[in-house]
Amino acid sequence: MDGAPDEPDEANEKTSATLIGRLAATPGDSIAWGEFVARYGPMIKIWCRSRGLQNADVDDVAQSVLMRIADRIRNFEYDATLSFRAWLKTLTHHAWYDFVQKENRNHASTGKNAWPALMTTEARDDLSERLEQEYDAELLEMAIFRVKLRVNDRTWNAFELSAIQQKSGAEVAAELGMKVAHVYVAKGEVMKRLKDELSRME
Repeated sequence: MDGAPDEPDEANEKTSATLIGRLAATPGDSIAWGEFVARYGPMIKIWCRSRGLQNADVDDVAQSVLMRIADRIRNFEYDATLSFRAWLKTLTHHAWYDFVQKENRNHASTGKNAWPALMTTEARDDLSERLEQEYDAELLEMAIFRVKLRVNDRTWNAFELSAIQQKSGAEVAAELGMKVAHVYVAKGEVMKRLKDELSRME
């Protein structure tokens, strides 16, 4: 199909193009928060385990970071000149700083740091990187969905078989009854549309 269904206006897209955008626009959206926790919570837990935390501490750390991100989103003033990725990174850094400061205060009296592997700038940056990767995956998923609506089935199938399934041009041409040259044209068209869509969304 060549046409796309009606889409929200540009202003609406800017605040709802991604899950992060939805949360920024409506922090009280419980459905959006459920999706946020389901998407980012596991990433934070994997990161915690990679830093040597025991299973008993993983949930506590993940919950603390998510709660601080939630608090920051409610009070954060979004800078329209920044990309959503930069915005998420800023939120994560602030949330991580809050978490570290709280843990430092909690353990100051004992002179013992309970989670030393987490209390570093490198750890904070590593967490931010993991969240960015998950955000990028979400953004790509949305771009793919939108572009698929804008191209005909034959063009999309040629792209999917050649670019995603890594079949040769000859194999795709034989499977779809196309000329090899047309397979590469279709692949190039979809890839350009995806690139343009990602640039626009960011």
